[in-house]
Amino acid sequence: MESENTLCQGGERKGGVLAHLERLESQMYRSNRKCEEPTAHTKESSLRTKIKELRRQRDQLRAEAQRRRLARVTASAANEDPQHTVEMSEQDVLERQWGTLKAILQAYRFTGLSGKLTSRGVCVCISTAFEGNLLESYFVDLVIEKPLWIHHHSIPIFIPLEKLAKAHLQTDIQRFLFSLCEYLNAYSGRKYQTDQLETDCSAFLTGPLQRNTLCNLLSFNYKVDEGGQTFSFSARLLYEDLTATLPTDVTVSCPGAEAPSDRLEEHRTSHEMLFRTKPLHQVFASFSKAEELDLSLVS
Repeated sequence: MESENTLCQGGERKGGVLAHLERLESQMYRSNRKCEEPTAHTKESSLRTKIKELRRQRDQLRAEAQRRRLARVTASAANEDPQHTVEMSEQDVLERQWGTLKAILQAYRFTGLSGKLTSRGVCVCISTAFEGNLLESYFVDLVIEKPLWIHHHSIPIFIPLEKLAKAHLQTDIQRFLFSLCEYLNAYSGRKYQTDQLETDCSAFLTGPLQRNTLCNLLSFNYKVDEGGQTFSFSARLLYEDLTATLPTDVTVSCPGAEAPSDRLEEHRTSHEMLFRTKPLHQVFASFSKAEELDLSLVS
């Protein structure tokens, strides 16, 4: 009987140990699974980061390759031996000009320049934009002859197209196109700001906004409510640099106030600084936010 009891007790002990081992193995398995999951997630995150970095490097290499290719074409045209150029046939010269223009359009097709081949040359399209908003597009129809000349165009009369063509068209097509882009983008940007002021911010204006065709001289009266008070101002903005979208000279005055208070003078100088450093419609958007803040504080 004692031996039987001993065997039974030993059997129970053995069964208890095996069950305990199984529980330990199950716990270890679950623990390993939990450890593997964050590891896999970390690896996936690391791979995604590497992919993004490789794509960024790829884009940089592509841009650098385009820049170098264009630089070689431009340098080759600029450093050509004058005596050799004289000996070249007119057809060779025209083919070189074709190649230069095509390289420029290909390398800079994402900057608003595009082109379409015509029977006599190429029609270049210049698409303007401001703050991510696509605006007007203009075209210049170039005839690839010796000398190069402009057949048709839609450039506004106040843009110095003839001056730019005389200075750069025969010697540096790239500079001609980029200079023209600068003027057109700046004009479109100034016009966009003025249009936004007249439409979205008209509640601030206390009279008609006066502007010239180039939109480089603006004058208007406006009012700003703050702290339960209404302040009236008169502004004159001059854009002497026609390739800029911010004014070079700003004058803000307080009509009807012979001796402006310190608070009014503080607002006036602050407005002048804002007009010099921010697009026109953004300045008035900041005025609107200030008014909303005042109203929320009052309520």
